[in-house]
Parts: sequence; C-alpha cells; structure tokens
Amino acid sequence: MEVSPELKDRMKRLRLGGVLPTLTDRAALAAHEKLPYLDFLELVLSDEVERRDNGNLARRIQAAGFEEEWTVERLDWNVPVRFDRARLKDLLSLGFIERQENVVFVGPVGVGKTCWGSALGHSACRAGYHVLYRRSDVLLGDLLRARADHTVEREMPRLIAPDLLIVDDFALRRMDERASSDFYELVIERHTRASTIITSHRTVDEWVAAFDDPILANSALDRLAHRAHQIVIEGESLRRREAKLAGRTGVPSTRTAPEADGPTPENGRPETPPPGSLAARLAEPLAGARRAAAPRATTRPIVRRKKTRQKTPSTYRSPPGGMLVVTPGGNARGE
Repeated sequence: MEVSPELKDRMKRLRLGGVLPTLTDRAALAAHEKLPYLDFLELVLSDEVERRDNGNLARRIQAAGFEEEWTVERLDWNVPVRFDRARLKDLLSLGFIERQENVVFVGPVGVGKTCWGSALGHSACRAGYHVLYRRSDVLLGDLLRARADHTVEREMPRLIAPDLLIVDDFALRRMDERASSDFYELVIERHTRASTIITSHRTVDEWVAAFDDPILANSALDRLAHRAHQIVIEGESLRRREAKLAGRTGVPSTRTAPEADGPTPENGRPETPPPGSLAARLAEPLAGARRAAAPRATTRPIVRRKKTRQKTPSTYRSPPGGMLVVTPGGNARGE
C-alpha cells in the first residue's frame, strides 16, 4: 500500500507530515484487524499526538539547559544520606509549582543536592512547565554581561519568565554590589509569580554574608524563605563513597584533563597515584637521576660504582627482589 502524492501534499499542508512514516503500517494493521474508520483515524492521530508530545518534551529539556539530565527513575532512594524522603516525594507531585512556592536544598558537597534539584526540574519539563537551570555564577555572569552591553532588559525577563528557575551552587562566594542587586531584583520579580529551586553548600542563615548589602540580603531571603520548602541533606559525599567502594583512595586527581601519554581512568589504565605513595615517588621526575628496576631474587645484586670523584653522580643499588627508589639527594634506597 502506497500513499498517493496528493495525500502527502494535503497532510503536509495540515502539518501532519509526521504521520507519513507510519501511515502505511497503520493502514495495514487496520485492514488486518478490520478496524472501523473512526478507530483507524484515532490510531493515526494518537501517533501524531505522541510524536508531538515527545518533540515538545525534548525541546523543553534542551531549553532548560541542564548540565546533566537527572530523572527520578535514575536516582537511588536508598543512598546512605539523611533527608526527609516523604517531603521530597510530596514535592515530586509538583504542587509547589502550582502554588508558586520555592524549594531549598542545603547540605555538604557531594550529597546529591544538584541531582534532586535537577530531577524535580526534569519532572516539571515532563508536566509541560517551562524550566530554566543555571549555576549561580553563570546566572550572575550573564546579568553582568547584559548590563555591560545594555541588553539587561532582555536578559532579566528571560530569567523571570520560567515557571521554575533552578539556581545551583548558590552562595559559594561573596557577591559584589552589582551581583547582590541583580539577585535581589530577580527574587523580587519572581516572588509569588513563579517557583525557584536553590541548592547551596551553606545554610540559609549563612547566605546573608554572601551579599554585599545585608539589607538587600534580608529582604531577598525573607521572600525566598517565606514560601520555601527546605530539604537538608546530611551524610558522606556520594562521590567519595563510590571511590571507596571501587577500591580507590578518594584523593582527587590534580589533572583537569587527560594527558596525551599519561594513564587516565577513561582509557582503562591506572589514574594518577596518590601523592606521597611509592608509585608517586617513582613517577616524580628527578633531575640527573634515572630509574633502575631490580632483578628478581634469582640473580645477584648489581652495584654500579662511580668511576671518578670529580662529580657526584647518583649511586644506584638494587636490593634482591626489591624496588629501587632514587631520592632527591642522589641516593638510592630499597623499598
């Protein structure tokens, strides 16, 4: 069964071109099942509605600007951190958005504040709400640049308009006068009009110190806290816990990007050894020194002696079955 060019043209004029890829299959199914004409029409239109809903959801998620797409299904409710799970499950009903209320996640580093805030935002996207995610430093930087090029009249409404604004990592550092004023204005404009989610490593009481003007701080925080659900998350960093379970030391690597010829976790080779360990000392470049691997116990120790005393070259001595460590002073010792 083929679709005629005339039918294709009419469907495209009605903006139903998305039905065409599955139309022949649906027509064959309808003929096989002997569906009534209205049932066949409902089946085709249901496909188009589902296609449009999925497309709209994808666009809302993309427009939200999540740094990482966290969904409720992806999160683990049994993680070893303490928080009010019943209250968070109630927030997932998204009633707080309908009531223009705020949500505040506070807790130490790595306990999942960003994950839960983003999951609420993703659920709001699914429900058809307009969501915008921004890290605090990015949001304030955008407003600063907008004031510099005289486009703040366009930038501020873009932050005020969303049904749900997620401000991540708030109050990491102190804001200057301009940033304090911009954040105050944003809070005032969104108060009782839309919902805001804020995540922070600091408690709400400590946020006052992040503002340049304590009067602006108290005014803004009073409005945020007046209609806010506060979720305090306590416990060990989940990243550190995962590192321990994986048998790692939990000491973060000092490199910010993989080296071209160095081992990285991504390529399956061991990552940078912990500072102070034997592996780190062996990997540490020492001027004028070379590494020597010791032979196994089945061979006799090898001693390389210096030929002249005009210079002070390093002395290498390999103990049986041991590892050779060259110290910065030019001496070698067995490990």
